[in-house]
Amino acid sequence: MAQELEAIFQKHKRERSSLISVLQEVQYKLGYLSPEAIAEIARFLKISESEIYGVATFYAQFRFTRPGEHEIKVCLGTACHVRGGERILEEMERELDIQAGGVTPDYKFSLEKVACFGSCALAPVMVVGKEVHGRMDPNRAKKIIRALR
Repeated sequence: MAQELEAIFQKHKRERSSLISVLQEVQYKLGYLSPEAIAEIARFLKISESEIYGVATFYAQFRFTRPGEHEIKVCLGTACHVRGGERILEEMERELDIQAGGVTPDYKFSLEKVACFGSCALAPVMVVGKEVHGRMDPNRAKKIIRALR
């Protein structure tokens, strides 16, 4: 991992103003901000790990747990909610045997609820990886997950 991070560090100045950009690139590369990555970033930027956590926890974009191979996001925005988004989320929780915000023990799937994807005309929406699935229903959602197993 240190070599991967060094390649990222080489693109940035060794100053505090680089922190958010470095965090974004590290998360893009690793999928999340691991404790080891935070320690390496602290070493590179010569700031404390607690300062890094203070910044990273302020922004919703950063995650500290390893995501699943297949990231599943269920929209619960207004349009999706009134068209059954909550039922889809409940079905995914049952199918994967995890709660929203969790990851399956084998790291095959992670499940998140999202406020809005901006695809209201397709409501309810579920996103798997980068693929948007509109006009979703619990049975279709279950079939998508089973196909990925």
